[in-house]
This record gives sequence, C-alpha cells and structure tokens, in this order.
Amino acid sequence: MCGIVGYAGGKNSSDILISGLKNLEYRGYDSAGIAVFIDGYVTTIKSQGRIANLEEKIAECKPAESHVGIGHTRWATHGAPSDRNSHPHSYGKITVVHNGIIENYSLLKSELIDEGEEFASDTDSEVIAHLINKYYDGDPVDAIYTALARLRGSYALGILFEGIDDKLFAVRRESPLIVGIGEGENFIASDIPAVLSHTRNYYLLETNELAIIESGSITLLGADRQPIEKDVFVATWDVAAAQKDGYPHYMLKEINEQPKALTETIVPRLAGGIENIFKEEMPDVSGIEQLHIVACGSAMHAGMVGKHAIERFAKIPVSVEVASEFRYRNLIFRKGDAVVLISQSGETADTLAALRIAKAHGLPTIAIVNVVGSSIAREADIVLYTWAGPEIAVATTKAYTCQVAVLLLLALRMANDRNTADSATLEQCRQSLTELPAVVASLLENTDSIEKLAQEYKDNENLFFIGRGVDSALCWEASIKLKEISYIHSEAYAAGELKHGTISLIEEGRPVVAIASDDNLIEKTVSNVKEVKARGAKVILLCREGHDIESGVYDDIIEIPNVDSFIRPVAAIVPLQLFAYHISCKRGLDVDKPRNLAKSVTVE
Repeated sequence: MCGIVGYAGGKNSSDILISGLKNLEYRGYDSAGIAVFIDGYVTTIKSQGRIANLEEKIAECKPAESHVGIGHTRWATHGAPSDRNSHPHSYGKITVVHNGIIENYSLLKSELIDEGEEFASDTDSEVIAHLINKYYDGDPVDAIYTALARLRGSYALGILFEGIDDKLFAVRRESPLIVGIGEGENFIASDIPAVLSHTRNYYLLETNELAIIESGSITLLGADRQPIEKDVFVATWDVAAAQKDGYPHYMLKEINEQPKALTETIVPRLAGGIENIFKEEMPDVSGIEQLHIVACGSAMHAGMVGKHAIERFAKIPVSVEVASEFRYRNLIFRKGDAVVLISQSGETADTLAALRIAKAHGLPTIAIVNVVGSSIAREADIVLYTWAGPEIAVATTKAYTCQVAVLLLLALRMANDRNTADSATLEQCRQSLTELPAVVASLLENTDSIEKLAQEYKDNENLFFIGRGVDSALCWEASIKLKEISYIHSEAYAAGELKHGTISLIEEGRPVVAIASDDNLIEKTVSNVKEVKARGAKVILLCREGHDIESGVYDDIIEIPNVDSFIRPVAAIVPLQLFAYHISCKRGLDVDKPRNLAKSVTVE
C-alpha cells in the first residue's frame, strides 16, 4: 500500500519526486524518502512522518540539482514507522524503493547475514537491495532478474545502480506500477495522479516486465528478458480532478462530486433502454443462476446492497463474501455460478486473488472497478466500470455510491432478461435511477442540520448503527465511515439481533443511529428503536420524508427525500457520509489520511 515514484529527465528530480509523492500520500504516510543521483553518486534523504517532514530535511540539506531519482511514501508492514525503516534502502551499489511484501524475506535475510552482510533496517524491503547487489557484476538486467527469481511475494520496485546515473529500473509483480511517457522526461509511479501534471500517457507493466527509464527513452523487457512493445494508455482524468479544487479536504470534494459521478456511471447505460444495459460487456446473462459477490471493506458493503436488489428483481441467489476469507475457503461452485469482484482501485490484493481462484475454477468473472487498465480490470472476463473519477480520500464515498449504482443497473438488466419482474416495475426503477444524481444533489444543497448533529455527537467514544434488510447493509457502511476517520468505536448490527446480546451494551446516553428507510420493515425497526430508548439510548433516526413515526421514538432525525425504494439506499448513505466527515473535522483529525489506513490495499 506504499507509493513509489521515479523520474528521469531534464528537470530537478527532487522537485518532481516530492510533487509525485504528495499525490501518492493517500497510499501511505508513515514515512517518506527520495534517492537521487548527484554528480554520479546516490544521495538519499528520508524521514519518519508526513512528506512535509521530508521537505524540511531536503531544505536543510540543500542538495544539488539532480535529474534521475526514485521516491517512496510508506505504509508500514515490516518494521515500525521510523527513519531507519524509511525507504529508499541501499546496499552496495543498489538503492531500491518497494511497494508490496516479500514473504520469504526472513529466510533470505538469514542467508545473507550468514554470508557476512549487515542490515540497517527491520524491513522486508532491504533484502531486495542486498539480493540484487549480491548478483550484480556489471549487468543490471541480469542482477534484477536473478534476484527476482528468489523472491516470493509481491513487489513494485524502483531501482538505482551506482555508476549508471542516467537510468532507473522498474519491475512489478502483483503490486501496481505504471510507466509515464513524457517529452524529454519519463516516470514510474504506483498510480496515475503522481504523473498527471506531466503526462497522461503511460504503460502498464505486467508481472516481471522490466522498464529501463531514461530521459529520452523507455526500454521494455518481458519476463523472458526480450524487448517487447506495449499499448499506450491515456488517462481520462485531468489534473484538476485529482486536486482539492478549493475544498478543505478531498473527502468533502468527493462527497460533492457524487451527482456528477453517478450521472456518468448511470445515464449512458440507460440510453438504450433496460434491455441494452451492459449489452456490449455482457451480451447474454441468461446462464447465470447464482452470483458470488466478493470484495473488501466498503466495496463489500456495496455488494450487500446489490444483493438485495438482484435477489428482489432478478430472483437469483446472491452471496456476499469478504475476499480475504473467500480465497481460503473450501469453495463449492455449481453450473451457472458467476463471481462479481468489486474494487475501487482494481488492485486490491485479496480481491485479485479471489478473481484468479474463480477463473481457475472456470467461472465467469465480472469486475466492477473504477480504474481503467487495473489488474482486476485486465484479468476479469467482463468489466463494468464505475466512472467516478479519481478518488483520493482514504474513506471512499463517490466510488461506493457508483458501485451500488452499477449493481442496481445489473439487477435491472438481469430481471429484464429473465422476465422476473413486470415491465411497469422495471420502468419505474429505470426512471428512478435517472433521477438519482439530482436526488443526491438535493441532499448536498443544505447540510447544516448534519453539521449540527456532528457537533452534538462528536465527543462520544461509542456509537451503534441498527437497521433491517437493506438498511442493515447501510449500517455497515455508515459504521466503517465513522470509525475510519473519527476513531469513534462504532458497530453495525441487524436490528433484529439486538436481543441476542447486543442490547447489553446499551446504557444511558449511548448514541444509536437507527436507519429505517425500508418501508416494508419500518414498523419492526421502530420496535427495536423503542427497546434501546427504554434502556437510555440517545437515538438518531434516519427515515424518509412523510413518515408517520411518532416524535417520542427518537431524539434527533435525518430525513431523506421520499424517493423510490430502489434508489433509496444511495440517498440514505449520503447524509451519513457527511455525518462522519463533520465529526472527524470537529474532533480535529486528518480526514483524508486517517491513522494506520491507506487508500489501496495491495498487500495481503
């Protein structure tokens, strides 16, 4: 989950690297560092903490101008956050930055120590520098490939060789890495935002493809060490899309971008009618008899919402499983099964592994991702893109709602093809989907009441969400948003489970958010609300406008528009996103970079 960047060109590499790292800091911010060639020798500067700390060190050192270098911003796995564990790591003639995990590093490290080598850090990554140096006899390509043959795990590497000061080398396995193509300058990076201000053209490296980067050229070698040619991708995002654009935080910007993101995700898919939704990507869905939705975190919560819609309209069973468990289960598949993989980045390690397991079993795989050309997008049989644009804040908002929108579209298409819902019902759902962006926009027009609630509840250290049916899925998403960025202990429960232990945690003044947007279950949910109120809970009720719930049931209320139940789960989550955001702000926390978290989980 770290971020790496590299540069070769005519500009000062230190400036380019720092700029790139700032645009990758959402991938990790425990420490940061750069290594650059100055007068033919590698100079390394690194620091624990945010990139601002690194900038201060660079300002103190005042290094001479350089034109080739690599940089890194870290999310710690092996070794605590510290200066000594910061990247880049050097040994002998080799300096590396690494994103990933080397699973057999301990064995390799013991071997190297037995050979008399000393280590300066606690990381798994330092082993890579030692290993490449061990095999280096003047041929950098041979040294890299010989070392890689001994590594087990995942890696995206930027590598410098002392004495070869006009080149940097890059290679990947599992962990994401792009090669940016400029004019008189070229780049490597973990993600597109790092290079957007310089170029929108890039290569995607496959496993053990090696890039040799110079200011005026890029040489690509395949896993067999032979030259290869690759397609050039063009980023659809512009620089402004990856910047705050006047908002105090990326998260608030991305919450407010949801109407646009939903419009771009939904409207083109509905232009040809329900029968043509995803027709190009999925010509025939008649053979699907069961779906396994596999994802992590918020993407899994989107899957839980999608499960309700697909089962309701398409009348096929849907399971939703966390990818890190799915990949290690004794899986039982049947004819007609298909697997849906959901990931914002398209690089989530556990979800990618689940995809490969599904393919190994011969199952059709359907990816719902946000990043064109990502690993999951490239390997899945079918790709349904969420056109959310770049999402920088660690806590997802617009990507989540677009994932739900894609699943709702899928539910309509499958129901239509299977004739499991009448045409009038499907048309009503189609119309409601076209209105969804405007509904979300209306929810964002006046958020003062949500901010006031945040002020009232910001000092609580424990909070519960309860709901039934699809509302229970919303509870999971609302809870993770709150705990991610406010550090409030928050839990989500199916309201019907209260009497099976959970209610013992309710005491005087304990905040409980009750989500009651499902008309079919509202009476049952209200009865559960009364149970927690009777035990002293302070209740925030989220429900639709026009409800007939007596005021004594709740202490505070969040009302959403009385829209069709098909799209109501998307409308209901927006105020809860804002609730979490404002609580985090009022607690004085770093909204976009919550502690211990990173945006893209590319390690197991």
